[in-house]
Amino acid sequence: MMTKNVLGIALATLFSAGTVFAGTASPEGAQAYIISPANGEVVTNPVTIKFGLVGMGVAPAGTDKDKTGHHHLLIDLEKLPALDKPVPADAQHKHFGGGQTQTTLELAPGVHTLQLILGDKSHIPHSPPVTSEKITITVK
Repeated sequence: MMTKNVLGIALATLFSAGTVFAGTASPEGAQAYIISPANGEVVTNPVTIKFGLVGMGVAPAGTDKDKTGHHHLLIDLEKLPALDKPVPADAQHKHFGGGQTQTTLELAPGVHTLQLILGDKSHIPHSPPVTSEKITITVK
């Protein structure tokens, strides 16, 4: 009985403090990365972007398996999407729910930022989020 009371108090404290529980747990040290293009690279269309992942596996959306997820490519975003909701699907949030590990895109000439964020079976970022560094490329 004492254990249930302590757990109840702890949960009530967390919720009252505004703590948000996001997506599926990610293992310590998991990280997404962009294999290519390299940060600062000048490229031409079409642009092929290759995704990497350490500490987890890639699985299609809807797959309920520990330590897996699928990539989302964030294009020209200043900040990450909401971490407690599915990643939006639009021109700046590209979904790879089939488990793809690369894509080829046409990007407007100019400077662009690219970043990866892994989503769980429901497209919700893991907790903590598994992201890549944001890179900058220039399309000629």
